Amino acid sequence: MSCGSCSSGGCAPAGCKSNGSCLTNGCSKLDVYDWLSHMDMPANYKIFNIIEIKFKGSRKDFFINTENFYLEAGELVVVETVTGGFDVGHVSLTGELVRMQLKKRNVRVEEVSKKIYRKATPADVDKWKLAKEMESDTMYKARVMAKDLGLAMKLSDVDYQGDKTKATFYYTAEGRVDFRELIKKMAETFRIRIEMRQIGMRQEASRLGGIGSCGRELCCSTWLTDFKTVSTSAARYQNLSLNTLKLAGQCGKLKCCLNYELDTYMDALKDIPDNVDRLETVRGTAKLQKTDIFKKLMWFSYPMEESWIPLEIKRVKEIQILNKEGVKPDDLNDEAVELEKPVIAKVLDYENVVGQDSLTRLDEKTNKRKKPNRNNRNKPQGQKPQVADDSVAVVNNRPQPQQRKNNKPAEAKPRVDAAVEGAPVNTNTPNPNRNNNRRRNNRNGNKPKPPTSIE
Repeated sequence: MSCGSCSSGGCAPAGCKSNGSCLTNGCSKLDVYDWLSHMDMPANYKIFNIIEIKFKGSRKDFFINTENFYLEAGELVVVETVTGGFDVGHVSLTGELVRMQLKKRNVRVEEVSKKIYRKATPADVDKWKLAKEMESDTMYKARVMAKDLGLAMKLSDVDYQGDKTKATFYYTAEGRVDFRELIKKMAETFRIRIEMRQIGMRQEASRLGGIGSCGRELCCSTWLTDFKTVSTSAARYQNLSLNTLKLAGQCGKLKCCLNYELDTYMDALKDIPDNVDRLETVRGTAKLQKTDIFKKLMWFSYPMEESWIPLEIKRVKEIQILNKEGVKPDDLNDEAVELEKPVIAKVLDYENVVGQDSLTRLDEKTNKRKKPNRNNRNKPQGQKPQVADDSVAVVNNRPQPQQRKNNKPAEAKPRVDAAVEGAPVNTNTPNPNRNNNRRRNNRNGNKPKPPTSIE
C-alpha cells in the first residue's frame, strides 16, 4: 500500500499511476510549494544550479546541476553517491527556493559537491524498481538475524541504492548496540555493502507513516520536517487531560500537534487572573471549578452544592481586589452570568399516514403498542356463508393430503362449510386444533379420519 519512493502509504501519483516511479510527479510527501515557478525572472537572471533531490522516506539532499539539465519537480534523475556508484531520486525543488532551503538547514553552497549525472533512462528505472522490490525480503531476513544474535534493536526500514550495491538499514534502540557480528552475517548473505543508521521514534514514524487519532495521515510523514520538543505543560495550558495514552502519538512520544494551538492559548491566558482558586463571600468560600479561556468565564461553587456559578473575568478580578482589602460580597449567585440555553427541538406527534397494522396499532386507553394475538391464527374467521347462483353449496378447494403427497392435480372432494337450502347439513364444526390432532394421531399410529364430504 505504499509507493517505492517514499513509503508513505497509499500514494496516488498523477500520470501513469505507477506508484511513485513514473516521471510525472510521484507522491506529494514532504513537498515544498514553489511559489516562484510562475513568475517571470529578470533578463540577466542566472538560474541557481543546485537542485534538491528527494529519496525514500524523508531523506533529501542537494546536488549540483553541472550539465544544466532542464528539470521539473517530480522527474527521476541519476545522482552521485559518496561511496561510489549512483542512486535514483525525485526532483523536489528547483530555483531560488533551494537557496532558502540551504539556509534553513545551515548548509553552505560551497559544501555541496555531489553532482547530477543525467535524467533517468528506462534502464535506470527498471534497475531501481528491482532494487526496491528486494527491500521487503531483505528486511525480514535481517530481523531474523538480529533476533538470533539477541540484539536489543528494532529494524524498521531498509533503503537500497539505485544500483543495488549498497543497503542502508534504519533501526531504533534505547542504547548503544554492538552490531558488528550482524553486519558480517548480512554482508555474507546479501553480498552488498551494509550501512547501519540509528534513528529516533519520531523519525521511525515518519518513515513508516500511518493514520493519527484525527483520522488524517501523520504530519511527520506528509509535511512536518522539524521535530520540536513537546512537554506536558502544553497540554496543561490547553486544559487537556494529562493522560499519556491520549496525548501520545504513533511514535509513543507526545503529539507534535500539541504545539500548533499553544500560542493561541498563551495569548488568551494573558487576560486570565492567576491564583484565583477561591473567592471569599459572606455566604462562604467559593472554589474555582472550571475556566473557559475563550469565553472569558470562570465557574465557582460553594461547598456541599452541585450548582456552578459562572462569572466574568472582569468581575472575578474585582472580587479578588476586594478580598485583599478585606471586603466580601454577599453572594456570587447575584452576580452570575446568564448563559444562553440550548435550543431543544420540540417533539411533534405525527399520525401514521401509511396505515396502521397489527404491529403498529396503539391502544387508545394506554397509548401502548398492541401485540398481535397469536392464538387467533387458527381460529375460524366469522364469515357469512356464501351461496352460488345455482343454489349449490360453496365448497373449499383446499388441496387434500393425497394431492400434496403425489403432487398431481386430483379431483378434490368438496367439503361442506355451511348449510344451504336443499343440501344436507354438516354437523361437524371446524376444529381449530385439527392439524395438531392429526400430527398426534400419526405419532400414535392412528390414521386420521377422512373429512366428511358429499358424493
